[in-house]
Amino acid sequence: MSFTVIIPTFNEAAGIARLVADLRRHAPGGEAEILVVDAHSPDGTAELARRAGATVLLSPRPGRAAQMNLGAAHATGDILYFVHADVGIHPDYVATIRQAVAAGHEAGCYRFRFDSRHPLLRINSYGTRFKGIMSRGGDQTLFITKELFQRLGGFNERFVIMEDFEIIRHIRRVASFYIVPQDVVVSARKYETNSWLRVQLANLTAFAMFFLNVSPPRIARTYKALLNYR
Repeated sequence: MSFTVIIPTFNEAAGIARLVADLRRHAPGGEAEILVVDAHSPDGTAELARRAGATVLLSPRPGRAAQMNLGAAHATGDILYFVHADVGIHPDYVATIRQAVAAGHEAGCYRFRFDSRHPLLRINSYGTRFKGIMSRGGDQTLFITKELFQRLGGFNERFVIMEDFEIIRHIRRVASFYIVPQDVVVSARKYETNSWLRVQLANLTAFAMFFLNVSPPRIARTYKALLNYR
């Protein structure tokens, strides 16, 4: 089973070279095709990714859903692995995901832990071992067979936020979704910029709006209004 990693980016110059280098180091012999799909970042993300050894695509449309769909359309792999630019991937990602697919799981994700020892963030991390949709998220990375991805029609590009939850909800209706019992490492920067309570309230608000079928642009505006970004 061939393997393609797809990374959507916008202004990720601080970490993209490190991520691409890690992905290449843990996939010796070129076992993984690495595609970075950049939304014309002004900070040089695309050039840094290219120098690190990734194939770079420039997306005519911003937004993770559109960028990841573009990457999938160019992917040569039988397995697609969607990774956010600020995630620390598991070193055995190729073998672990191939084993999961060979065992009949057409899609899945990892658990995660934050790069922080804050006790409340450790509670959040513990919750990712459970199967509920509210315990999921794009930071956990997502693997899916290309055949299933195409059958589902890819990511719904109406979802400028919550696109990961939307596709996982559809995956679970037709296939086995597997939670790999190992961790990827997620940046705690959102919690460091805001408070734990503020981020939790923003997340719960976005979830409530998602389940009430509020329009994705309105969810995105509300979510961003509740948080500080840097």
